[in-house]
Amino acid sequence: MFNTQFPAERILMGPGPSPVPARVLRALGAPTLGHLDPQYLAIMDETCELLRQVFQTRNLLTFPVSGTGMAGMECVAVNLLEPGDEVIVGVNGVFGARMKDVMERCGATVHALEVPWGDIFSLEQITAALDQFPKTKVVALVHAETSTGALQLLEGVAELVHGRGALFVVDAVTSLGGHTLLVDDWGIDAIYSGTQKCLSCPPGLSPVSFGARALARMDARKTKPQSWYLDVSLLRKYYLAGGGNSGGGRVYHHTAPINMTYALREALAIVLEEGLDARIARHEQMYRRLRTGLEAMGLSYIPKHSLHTLNCIGIPAGTDDAKVRRRLLEEYGIEIGAGLGVMAGKAWRIGLMGHGSTIRNVDLVLTALREILK
Repeated sequence: MFNTQFPAERILMGPGPSPVPARVLRALGAPTLGHLDPQYLAIMDETCELLRQVFQTRNLLTFPVSGTGMAGMECVAVNLLEPGDEVIVGVNGVFGARMKDVMERCGATVHALEVPWGDIFSLEQITAALDQFPKTKVVALVHAETSTGALQLLEGVAELVHGRGALFVVDAVTSLGGHTLLVDDWGIDAIYSGTQKCLSCPPGLSPVSFGARALARMDARKTKPQSWYLDVSLLRKYYLAGGGNSGGGRVYHHTAPINMTYALREALAIVLEEGLDARIARHEQMYRRLRTGLEAMGLSYIPKHSLHTLNCIGIPAGTDDAKVRRRLLEEYGIEIGAGLGVMAGKAWRIGLMGHGSTIRNVDLVLTALREILK
């Protein structure tokens, strides 16, 4: 029997959510303000500015969508695509496939650029796809494919995409705050993430950022976005005073999740106090410590280009996947993730994200796995 009044404390080392610092939990408990209260608007503006720093962008239209990471995915898709548009989506795992599905629901013709799960896309493959589909208006890639633990290289992609007059869209749900991510320097036109991964904030918001090319595409739309709730032409009038133009006040759109904004502001402050470079280096150091320990036990990584934030390893032959994960949870209080899609029953996914990417957690999960696998 579970105590539903007082949830147990877990050591969250799965694909998300990640452990939440006490500071962030305390921020959630601050007094709730109205969504048009001047004090709240000041907090929201500060949160958006902190997001720009973490995204490493000067994009004015950078804000947290009210919803989890998949709301960010839909927000980008419904605003940039109109029925009949052609899109290239990199599909090498669950979330590339999900992006394809979402974009097809917008009425777009989606060309799937596919490689085996765990692999990533080369510049040559992206160039060949653009040659094959010259009317492409958007190229979308998953930076950190959570289902396979693969890290997609993004440098140089924008030059190829912009050279064909297309927009470059990136899913950074499991990389923002844990891997190098240079939105402006890499020419990313629209990007989305989630609060519950490397930012170590509870799930519930999806940071997004739109650049000048994306805004121009939205302003030139011939049809309304299929989602009223995620229509950026409406949202920008709330998140930006005067809708991003000089003068004018905020226009009510929806009741923002006030206390979650407090939590995100605090989580972003923690990221920047540590320093982005130091934080990214910490994630890499913990990844190398975990990988060394896992490989010493005879376990192997599935992706060739592994994330530092999400480790996807093959389950040894003859091992009972569910039993191992159940013992980790019941005996050690550790949560790790099962395989998804074609990797179900074949992989474990061990998250090292944000507040959870520590020597203590790495050594604890290694000790627990070593004991259980004996």
